[in-house]
Amino acid sequence: MIKIVILASGSGSNAERITQYFSSHKNVEISYILSNKNDAFVLERAKKHGIKTKVFSNKEMKEQIEFLNLLKTEADFIVLAGFLLKVPEHIIKAFPNKIINIHPALLPNYGGKGMYGMHVHRAVKKNNETETGITIHYVNENYDEGAIIFQAKTALTTEDTPETIANKIHELEQQHFPNVIEQVINK
Repeated sequence: MIKIVILASGSGSNAERITQYFSSHKNVEISYILSNKNDAFVLERAKKHGIKTKVFSNKEMKEQIEFLNLLKTEADFIVLAGFLLKVPEHIIKAFPNKIINIHPALLPNYGGKGMYGMHVHRAVKKNNETETGITIHYVNENYDEGAIIFQAKTALTTEDTPETIANKIHELEQQHFPNVIEQVINK
């Protein structure tokens, strides 16, 4: 059985979609959903699906061997789904090419520290882009610089707002993220 741990900081719609996608999979299970925020709605979504959860601090993730041991015990792959903290180097080294992130833009554009969620969509709109999309990539020691696994694009019009851009991105995430995860873990 291939075990996936999801790290999320917010609402958890992508985490829930991934959970639903793999719920009847014979060889894959979502073993844990971990969050750095004790009020993140992703924790409620996890409980609804009977998935174990744990809340942790940035300090615990960076400094405590227990956090790494939990990952080593519970994860073959780690999926970041709206996770806003930088993954420490010791975790990246323990899971080479086994940590996957989704970014709401076509990297390398609109990536890096502070570029997440509506910050990205506002920047895309401000620059009058004619297209945007999602990037699924491996995680390395720098924000949004890991090797790209997959990208999907969507056209934009002058009528698009940051909110409509967010909706288009969300549709791409829901459509592609679980499938790409499955392709990566089956390599």
